[in-house]
Amino acid sequence: MTTITQIGKIKISIYADDHNPPHFHVVSQETDAIVRIKDMAVIGGDKTHAHVKSAIEWAQNHREAIALVWIEMNG
Repeated sequence: MTTITQIGKIKISIYADDHNPPHFHVVSQETDAIVRIKDMAVIGGDKTHAHVKSAIEWAQNHREAIALVWIEMNG
């Protein structure tokens, strides 16, 4: 697992050898979600939690960097 960034209590991470579609994990003590990189859609976990929304806002401005980390870790 590589933590791309931490925003307060929220971690945005990518796991090595993970399944498609390319995605990242949003994890905090209060929630856990999986977000597809291509369109920032929540494909698993809590879609409505404020931590997930904050992570997506950050990720929208860093989509290319996140995609590159996915490729480096998952091919």
